[in-house]
Amino acid sequence: MNDYQYDNQTVKGFVVSSVFWGVVGIVIGLLISIQMWRPEFNFAPFFTFGRLRTVHTNSLAFGLGVGAIFGLSYYILMRLTKRPLLFPKLARIQLYLFNIGIAAAAVTLFMGMTQSLEYAELEWPLDIAIVILWVMFAVNVFGTIIKRKEEQMYISLWYIIATVIAVAVLYIINNLSIPVGPFKSYHLFAGVNSANVEWWYGHNAVGFVFTTPILAMFYYFLPKSTGIPIFSHRLSIISFWSLVFAYLWTGAHHLVYTPLPDWIQTLGIVFTIFLIAPSWGSVVNGYYTVGSDWDKMNTQYLTKFFIMGITFYGLQTVQGPTQGLRVVSQLIHYTDWVPGHVHMGTMGWVTMTTAASIYYVIPKIYHTEIYSIKVANIHFWLVLIGQLIFSITMWITGIQQGALWKAVNDDGSLKYSFVETLTKNYPFWQLRTVGGLIFTVGMLFFIYNIYMTIRRGSLAEAKA
Repeated sequence: MNDYQYDNQTVKGFVVSSVFWGVVGIVIGLLISIQMWRPEFNFAPFFTFGRLRTVHTNSLAFGLGVGAIFGLSYYILMRLTKRPLLFPKLARIQLYLFNIGIAAAAVTLFMGMTQSLEYAELEWPLDIAIVILWVMFAVNVFGTIIKRKEEQMYISLWYIIATVIAVAVLYIINNLSIPVGPFKSYHLFAGVNSANVEWWYGHNAVGFVFTTPILAMFYYFLPKSTGIPIFSHRLSIISFWSLVFAYLWTGAHHLVYTPLPDWIQTLGIVFTIFLIAPSWGSVVNGYYTVGSDWDKMNTQYLTKFFIMGITFYGLQTVQGPTQGLRVVSQLIHYTDWVPGHVHMGTMGWVTMTTAASIYYVIPKIYHTEIYSIKVANIHFWLVLIGQLIFSITMWITGIQQGALWKAVNDDGSLKYSFVETLTKNYPFWQLRTVGGLIFTVGMLFFIYNIYMTIRRGSLAEAKA
């Protein structure tokens, strides 16, 4: 099967696009971290924290995350089905529309056009465009799987299928709205119902954008890069079905101590605790796969990306359920603990696994070797250190915030004013910026390495 049949051009297009939007999102994230302790860095009206924060989350979740998911899922899909994409031209059109859509999303968010729903800020015309893009993706995924030449369906395909179905259901239902103009709409649901539907979507957007497709990458690229078969395909299947069953019930743990009925909150908490088991099924599978030859951590540079990535996934899936418990939530809810938790997942699990997958794919597509293993190792240590500084300072800040907010005098009045609690955060916010800067430098090493690898491959191809 030749390269044209594998449609590596579309894969390359999505990968390069995702890296570009990742740079945009990371740089904006660094700026808004500075805005937290240097208010004068808020440049009204387009570059204030309120607008930049939504551009940051959307460019990373949809630009970097979904872009990489499209490209790497197509790469995995073609090789596990042993056939080219069923509709390669449709995939190419999808690539162009994807970049137009992300650019339009960034512009409208800079202009303050938003539905005011977490991870679903885009207004209704862009919602329709995203649904069209996802339908294109779904058609190619299911069509290629149905026409596959390999009867056995490896676990990565199951995770890709779950991603396609779940994101479609979640996105369409949560973005049901009533348009009142070309760039304004109101959520179809109201009050508590709106909050419940939003966080059913919000938490599961994390589950089926930042979990299932990343697990598909992990299960495919870890064995491929190490040359060691996955420890247990049966365990991966059990973990898959348990994860998919439980995840969809967990969103209400975001609404503990709200007007949402207690029984719905409790249901969300119970399923969240249950999620620890299937999540750690994949963690154990990864550890035992490499456990047969731990020397790979030294001799195969991608192994440490994947193993540290799955480690942060495991830590996150213990921390998340724990903070869903009422006794913990009463201290850390609405504090910086929460972004600390989220960024351990996105900067640790998602970014490390996705970067390692791109490191594997680009040299294969260009028929060359990675430009520099040394640069890749520098990238690894910088993002690891940066992420740890970022996350740990946010956990400390969150605990401090919760304690200060709850502190009362003997007469029951609040012990600290809002300004007093705010100023105590500054040293930790400054450390968070330092961690973000280190992480950003690490990602610049990654981009340089990928660029030089592409350049080397292109030059060799031109000479041939």
